[in-house]
Amino acid sequence: IRDADVLSLRQTVRTILNLEVAVTDEMVAIAKKVQPDLVTFVPEKREERTTEGGLDVIRHHDAIAAAIGELGDIPVSLFIDPDVKQIQASIDVGGKAVELHTGDYANARLPDKIASELARLAEASRFADETSLVLAAGHGLTIANTPALIQACPQIKELNIGHALVSDSVFLGMDAAVKAFVAVSK
Repeated sequence: IRDADVLSLRQTVRTILNLEVAVTDEMVAIAKKVQPDLVTFVPEKREERTTEGGLDVIRHHDAIAAAIGELGDIPVSLFIDPDVKQIQASIDVGGKAVELHTGDYANARLPDKIASELARLAEASRFADETSLVLAAGHGLTIANTPALIQACPQIKELNIGHALVSDSVFLGMDAAVKAFVAVSK
């Protein structure tokens, strides 16, 4: 996506514009220029097609805190693994929200592994709910795995579902695909 595209989105989006960026000087400068409603810091490796895990806020504490400071009044969410220590670190650096990485849950196939990942997400959700952070979750969510996540983690305020929704819309149409996700999310 080009810088001009993001600036155009800022002018046309009437809901919340969430700009997902890596913690780099270049990305922070773009976010400052665009002034989105929310910036979500995500890990970024050049060879990845999508994120394969959460941002390590503990390890990158100083850089993340500095980037949040640079953004001033723009609220920042941190895309992290479902880990209490990462949630606490997100508070410590000045984050206003966290998005729990649900990829390990979404990729789990064996019942014990699914249960284990849901337990991790539930523990992290309970802890985040006891803080001042807004709680979201996402990565790999589908019509099939979203209901169990919502049941295990009722504290989650927002689910970020992209690929599955767009894929379903190819067969159902976007309106029907969104309605199907809303139906399983109740």
